[in-house]
Amino acid sequence: MAIKTRNEARKRRHLHVRKRVSGTPERPRLNVFRSLSQIYAQIIDDTKGHTLVAASSIDHELRDKVKGLRKSEQARLVGLALAQRAKAKGVHKVVFDRGGYKYIGRVKALAEGAREGGLEF
Repeated sequence: MAIKTRNEARKRRHLHVRKRVSGTPERPRLNVFRSLSQIYAQIIDDTKGHTLVAASSIDHELRDKVKGLRKSEQARLVGLALAQRAKAKGVHKVVFDRGGYKYIGRVKALAEGAREGGLEF
């Protein structure tokens, strides 16, 4: 079966990665989703299937800060906010799940922002 769209190809790559990457209570999974205009990140405990912490460029707290910034700068701020919230919940180490996206641009900026905020991965 041929892959029809870029998004279907991304989802296939993501499933391939998810076979090996799983979040545990000690080291949950940091998942990234990137739309054309926004970026979303969440930290997930896959054993329970619960989202522990989430942040995005449309958060009420971040909406005013990201206004007028480039998308990669917005992603960095989202990463910082996510790290801050995770540390408040007692999460310091995570497994990074780039969601089938290449590790460049906004995905890389979000990861660097999360590391800057104190998350280890």
